[in-house]
Amino acid sequence: MTTVELTAQYIVSHLTPQRPLFVAIQGPQGSGKSYITAELGKYLQAPPYSLRVVSLSIDDLYLPHEALVSLARANSENVLWQGRGQPGTHDVDLGVRVLSGLQKASDSIELPRFDKSLHSGAGDRLPIDGTGVIVRQPPTIDVVIFEGWCVGFRSISREDLLSRWNGVWKRERVRLSVQEEETGRLADIEAVNERLKDYERLWDFFDCFIKLSSESPGSEIQSKYSVVYKWRLQQEHHMKSVNGGRGMTDEDVKRFVDRYIPGYVFFGDMGLHKTEDLSSAVKKCFTLILDENRTVTRTIDSESQCDSPT
Repeated sequence: MTTVELTAQYIVSHLTPQRPLFVAIQGPQGSGKSYITAELGKYLQAPPYSLRVVSLSIDDLYLPHEALVSLARANSENVLWQGRGQPGTHDVDLGVRVLSGLQKASDSIELPRFDKSLHSGAGDRLPIDGTGVIVRQPPTIDVVIFEGWCVGFRSISREDLLSRWNGVWKRERVRLSVQEEETGRLADIEAVNERLKDYERLWDFFDCFIKLSSESPGSEIQSKYSVVYKWRLQQEHHMKSVNGGRGMTDEDVKRFVDRYIPGYVFFGDMGLHKTEDLSSAVKKCFTLILDENRTVTRTIDSESQCDSPT
């Protein structure tokens, strides 16, 4: 089965009567999460399922331009907040209002939009003025799909953070040849970790999480995150091939991805490492392991603890 078919099968098996099923999709840059989200919407809305599906991205919850600028200025030494992307650069209150409106299904709601082309690429949120996508309710939506690179990331303890900083992160920096000035100081990651606590309000809406993950390399010297650079570079090259060459250079892509790698190392297990406080851990997670060509090689269902080859 294709990635879309596997994911659709999982979603349909978890449908809930009389209320929307909230599904979160998380994956690294270039892994195909936006494509899968779009294709899932078409697939589930078509016969035989004929479901009402709403899809949105965490990117559309970015703070307005002026708020992003203010955040960067107030934290000038934190490289992770010098631009949008990281936890702390989203409007969590707006996200809660939108998801709550979809959950209650009592009124029509306009979905937020963020235009990344504004302000010379810095982006800005578009006004919610009736010109965006409006979800008519009732009837109730069947499935709400919410995608993003950090969807499901959860704050970890300081002890765990320091352990990862001195352990796995130290090894990954060597494997990837990245420096602190490119990926953030310990204080920068601690700041993001603190902001992630507020994101729990968003994750609490979701019934299940779908995670796209790269296959671990069979080498101690190669990072499992190396493929993220490859995927994101392929994505950029494809975009430039159809838009007349507008986009980032290969060096720009590398610097762009560098800032995101700490997120995967410190928070990318989406709370699955938590065992003492089960109320804050992800209970339903369907992981699709992808090879370098983004082909699913196996799946892992956290409910059944089943690791299945495809």
